[in-house]
Amino acid sequence: FSALLGPETEKKRIPWETRLSSLIALLKSADARISWVGAYLERPAGSGTLWVDAYQGKVACLEIPPGKGVCGTSFRDRSILVVPDVEKFPGHIACDAASRSEIVVPIARNGKCVGVLDLDSHALAAFTDEDARGLTELLNLLDSPLE
Repeated sequence: FSALLGPETEKKRIPWETRLSSLIALLKSADARISWVGAYLERPAGSGTLWVDAYQGKVACLEIPPGKGVCGTSFRDRSILVVPDVEKFPGHIACDAASRSEIVVPIARNGKCVGVLDLDSHALAAFTDEDARGLTELLNLLDSPLE
């Protein structure tokens, strides 16, 4: 991902939203396990409500109420959630009926949690703690002070 953004001097010109969109496209194209990947961002700030932003895959749920589903829970608790079987997650929001597993990682911008990165798979137990670590590293690159 860092190589995609170019040299440090070039990165400073790339808007945060463009970096986020590029990361999402890169993840979808590089990993066959992923059926859907996207960002849900809090709008307005402080509301707890998440709205879909950049994504790759089928049409998504547009709004996630505060604390609802895997994404809302991850955002509320500021925690990574690896869900091997979404049907066993209380209150799971099914945007794609074929989704079987999910991983959600909080997104920071300028050190503040602004939303979540959501990855779905049609396979059970598709994501691991190792994936969580890798996604966290990628999101740390996204939040690096480039602007």
